[in-house]
Amino acid sequence: MLIALNGISKSYQASHGAPPYQVLKDANLSIDKGEMVAIKGSSGAGKSTLLHIIGCLDKPTSGSYLLNGQDVSQLSLSKLAEIRNASFGFVMQHFALIEEDNALQNVATPLLFAKARRSQMDARAMEQLRNVGMEQMANKRIATLSGGEKQRVAIARAMVNNPEIILADEPTGALDRANTEKIVQLFQQLNEKGKTIIIVTHDDFVAQSCRRIVTIADGVIKST
Repeated sequence: MLIALNGISKSYQASHGAPPYQVLKDANLSIDKGEMVAIKGSSGAGKSTLLHIIGCLDKPTSGSYLLNGQDVSQLSLSKLAEIRNASFGFVMQHFALIEEDNALQNVATPLLFAKARRSQMDARAMEQLRNVGMEQMANKRIATLSGGEKQRVAIARAMVNNPEIILADEPTGALDRANTEKIVQLFQQLNEKGKTIIIVTHDDFVAQSCRRIVTIADGVIKST
């Protein structure tokens, strides 16, 4: 089992002495290596919070989270950062790219933390741009690219460290249908190569393109 969430709850402290606000409630979820899973639910259902915990961006209030058999739910923030950088690639709705840098520089950014040589960084970044069909745009500033092109660059950046798991939070939310279909195809191709893909979405087309749909409502996982 690659990912196993057991009784995960997440609460945030409210202001002015109000009781804590519970976002996730006793969530149980298992995901095997090589799956392509959609997490679907309405706004405020707890989808993004669940994804953040899976991606070691946040810690649960209670419960256990086993990643490759290791309980990561109570690790220090520095240890979580190490696991996050080694195991996960992230794709966001609004791309989270540096607009004034070019595509190659953006894709190479995660490699800065590995202290790789510039020539190695550029070679690995170009390889990933080639994999998403964006090698011809390597020297183009992000600000000049279309939404679909930006998301392909973001996927290349997510893959540059060769992570085991890709986490995507509403990756097509800012795209039209044609570009949505292209991005979904890229995720499917990565999944066919053995990557585990987890996509938070409210889009039925994106969800149905995955192999499994997990639904969540009011912080409770309803079906897996």
